[in-house]
Amino acid sequence: MIMSTDPASYVQRHVWQGGQISTVEDQVATETPVAIVFNGISHVVMMATPSDLEDFVFGFSLTEGIVETADQLLDLEEISTDKGIELHALITAERFAGLKEKRRNLVGRTGCGICGAESLEIAVPNPKWVNSEILLSHAALQRAIITISEVQELQKQTGAVHAAAWCNLDGDIVVLREDVGRHNALDKLIGARARGNAIDPGFALVTSRASYEMVSKAANADMPILASVSAPTSLAIELAEKCGLTLVGFSRRDRHVIYANEQRLISELK
Repeated sequence: MIMSTDPASYVQRHVWQGGQISTVEDQVATETPVAIVFNGISHVVMMATPSDLEDFVFGFSLTEGIVETADQLLDLEEISTDKGIELHALITAERFAGLKEKRRNLVGRTGCGICGAESLEIAVPNPKWVNSEILLSHAALQRAIITISEVQELQKQTGAVHAAAWCNLDGDIVVLREDVGRHNALDKLIGARARGNAIDPGFALVTSRASYEMVSKAANADMPILASVSAPTSLAIELAEKCGLTLVGFSRRDRHVIYANEQRLISELK
């Protein structure tokens, strides 16, 4: 049996309410193993929603430093199997050589996670410096915060996915990607931008917490502002301060909290 490639699946469920049991049909978010293969070598398997997978590969490749520019990813083939989806990417010989060298230097994992001084250096990234002088009004950020739930179609169907949106400086949501994984949703958004969508100045808004990985991915993709509906972690704040990214957390109606590089948020645009 080939696994479903639809982002949402129908299931039968039994609902107990008021002492009565009823059987209804419901939609749930599809979660599928997705293997990314570079030049014939399997690199990683992610649990992901099987939509916008081309954006996913582009975004993942860029934010993980496997390629430096979108044109270094030469070809992509998607293969559905009974175990999941394989994404076979062809990258340039130079970038593939770098990937093989990186894989040789990886320290093995144990039950406690990544251990040792060398692996700690690998675990905490050094993202690119964010060199942007854009200004965003608090009102525009609030506009995006208030409207993002209206355009999350898969979330409306399933209630089980995260979203990452690119918003312009007026607070309009230009492109939105959804996935069961918050990192995957952001990678898909970054991939969409790398492929020429939503390249106008703006900011990223995510419907999840802001971890250091999210900050690193946003900075490496030249996103000057990352706003999250939930809390940031301490390492995310430190990393944002270090790389010049404006980090906003607890982005809710009538309230948001700026944790790093607040100079880009202003009362009004002149």
